[in-house]
Amino acid sequence: MLRELRAADVFTLLNGAAGTGAILAFMDYCVSGTLRSFWIGSGLIPFALVMDILDGRVARLRKEVSPLGQELDSLADIVSFGVAPVAMGFAAGMRGGWDSLCFAVFVACGISRLARYNVTATMLADATGKVRYFEGLPIPSSLLLVVLIFILALTGNWQTDLPFGSFALGPMSLHPLALIYLAQGMAMISKTLRIPKP
Repeated sequence: MLRELRAADVFTLLNGAAGTGAILAFMDYCVSGTLRSFWIGSGLIPFALVMDILDGRVARLRKEVSPLGQELDSLADIVSFGVAPVAMGFAAGMRGGWDSLCFAVFVACGISRLARYNVTATMLADATGKVRYFEGLPIPSSLLLVVLIFILALTGNWQTDLPFGSFALGPMSLHPLALIYLAQGMAMISKTLRIPKP
């Protein structure tokens, strides 16, 4: 396996490792209450994005685009830009049952979006092989959620002071802020929303 890896794949694996580190940091914050762990997790997600950008650039520069690299990229992306932002939302105080459902749908949409991209990338490519646009929001756009939660945490508007509070809905509670995850997930799987690819 290691002999089959290309230079770009190393950046892809660093992306996935950073996302995993972020998840672990948010888990540590939930268990220990160590604020530093939350900030570390918050910093590792943008670092994962930098690795995600670099893996594509290195692959194109070295002309090393491969099916293995494409699959690695999708798997790393779901960890860093799907599960890690959910862990951040949970650590920030969105821990109601309906919040968890919103998170689960968000991750499922992210998985679906990446799978669709892998299947349709060839059809969407131009003569040079470059994909011209994304169908639906690309999953790294979840960094918008990360920035929002980071700002809320930085300003003290988190945990029990999350905007819009929370309310009971049947047997479970909902933080309306968690609905942003749901909206982001729906935007990722939209077929009509087309985002030009840089």
